[in-house]
Amino acid sequence: MTGAVGRGDGQPTQPPVRDSGPVEGVRGNREVPPSDPARDQLDEAVEDRGREDDPLAAAKAKAQEHLDDLKRLAAEFENYKKRAAREQQSLSARSTERLVKELLPIVDDLERALEAAEEHEEAKLEEGVRLVHRQLASVLEREGLAEIETNGQFDPHVHEALLSQPSDEDEGAVVEVLQKGYRLGDQVLRPARVVVASSKDA
Repeated sequence: MTGAVGRGDGQPTQPPVRDSGPVEGVRGNREVPPSDPARDQLDEAVEDRGREDDPLAAAKAKAQEHLDDLKRLAAEFENYKKRAAREQQSLSARSTERLVKELLPIVDDLERALEAAEEHEEAKLEEGVRLVHRQLASVLEREGLAEIETNGQFDPHVHEALLSQPSDEDEGAVVEVLQKGYRLGDQVLRPARVVVASSKDA
């Protein structure tokens, strides 16, 4: 006859109980089989199959993919705008710096001309002013500035008629320039202000 083994004090001895602590592969008093990668993949395949069988779940998954793509594109476009703004600002700063460096010698010559004027040296003053004008015109020309032609007929696209007066010229011809006009490349910065010929009868 089998029974519990008694202790020295006559009390029955309980069978040993397995510790249910946090031991890998153990859940409570039961052994838990280790994770099987093949079984995990099978479970995932079953879940994917379940989503395929569920049109609503498949539609939600597709919508989420599109939403993620849109978010990624929006972030990339925002980064592009910031990068383009930084490059434009850097380019503008470099262009301004280059132009100012070219204008500094002209400022120096203008100061020398003013000093000559204070000393009543008219010849040096005139020479200095002419030099400053040539230098400034040369710098602006290199930047693409060009004077608007005023020889010929009035052109409303590049001319501004302030007066009209009888003249021996053909009607509508430019007979006098009151203020020069300039263009920068193909853009008109300032139209030429001119006097236009009218008929003698008028």
